[in-house]
Amino acid sequence: MYTIDQLLKTIRDKNVEFLRLQFTDIQGLVKSVSIPATRLGKALDSGTGFDGSSIEGFARIQESDMLLRPDISSFAILPWRARENKNVARLICDVYKPNGQPFEGDPRYVLKKAMKKAEDMGYTMNVGPELEFFLFNMENGRATTKPHDFAGYFDFGPVDLAEDIRREIVLALTEMGFNIEASHHEVAKGQHEIDFTYGEALRTADNVVTFKYVTRTIAMKNGLAATFMPKPIYGAAGSGMHVNISLFKGDENAFFDPEAKMQLSDLARYFVGGLLEHAPAITAITNPLINSYKRLVSGFEAPVYIGWSGPNRSSLIRVPSGRGLSTRLEFRSPDPSCSPYLGFAAVLAAGLDGVKRKIDPGDPVDLNIYDLSDAERERLGIQTLPSNLREALDYLEEDKVIRDALGEHVYANFSRLGSLEWKMYNNHVHPWEVERYINTI
Repeated sequence: MYTIDQLLKTIRDKNVEFLRLQFTDIQGLVKSVSIPATRLGKALDSGTGFDGSSIEGFARIQESDMLLRPDISSFAILPWRARENKNVARLICDVYKPNGQPFEGDPRYVLKKAMKKAEDMGYTMNVGPELEFFLFNMENGRATTKPHDFAGYFDFGPVDLAEDIRREIVLALTEMGFNIEASHHEVAKGQHEIDFTYGEALRTADNVVTFKYVTRTIAMKNGLAATFMPKPIYGAAGSGMHVNISLFKGDENAFFDPEAKMQLSDLARYFVGGLLEHAPAITAITNPLINSYKRLVSGFEAPVYIGWSGPNRSSLIRVPSGRGLSTRLEFRSPDPSCSPYLGFAAVLAAGLDGVKRKIDPGDPVDLNIYDLSDAERERLGIQTLPSNLREALDYLEEDKVIRDALGEHVYANFSRLGSLEWKMYNNHVHPWEVERYINTI
């Protein structure tokens, strides 16, 4: 953690010429403005102004003035930008209104509010995401869906052609302060995963945004396109962002109870109950694209059914084998296209609602849910996740807990953008339709 004096000294010692002030819109897209390093003092004192009406979902034109205030703990030098012993660094910012109040439409603020509610109950949430992505070849400066390699799960060279690129990504992330746990080839051709250590929710959300930005940048430097699109290839595995969750009370993992069944505390069970109850509404946030629902289909280890279990990967929520400080829940539906700030806020709000109301999740289902008949799933009370974005948005509209976690500003704009996306998709004539019908109807 930097103090301001330490930060200024680091900037001088590292010959940092420019600073990129970064934030995200409500769709999770990174926005940035560059300032000379000599202007950092002003940015810290009074903020850096920008036009909020030009950011989708932020503000109307008549109330557009906004300020970026850097979080100095997020300082990191961009390793690939070094030139002639000069450096460029970035700072992640919070968005404020001119009156000095936090902007309610800032996704980072939404997560901070959710974390404050957990803190008031005596808890902090730690999160460990697992992001998958594809590396595709490019043609004429645009991404294709041609995989960069033809390897499979845990394969290595020579069939895994991306070993050196993953290594370059890992080294860049390490230089930016990440603790990398593992990197490997995933199931599909051209698909990869790089895991970093868990941490408290806000810092982890910052890391997810940084991870995606760094991965796409390093891929482009190597003439490739990295995409976090959930399902870029029909018939192949999609890319998920499994989220490992634990609540801590001080230094103790509050999900662990050595005397309880499965060594899970009542708190952990209630948290599961909240996640299960609010899962349909959460899906709109954690799976925000039309394409997200092409991944949430049976047959590819992506969750479809709302249930929980021990190590069973056919459940929406599973409990990995680690216990003690490693006790955690794995929420398997999110994909890496979502805003991590909004996604983590929604997950935390749902879990805390379960804790407050002591929602019983029922018994874990340790069967392969994919193999059960509809009648068997109905008997076990296993429902399904929304099958498309419109259905998920409808669930979100009816869920007061998740809407309140987002705040009315974010909810209204998130719903508006999602509904517009659904309308555009429904009105478009897709190649599949033409191929299927043009010669037969």
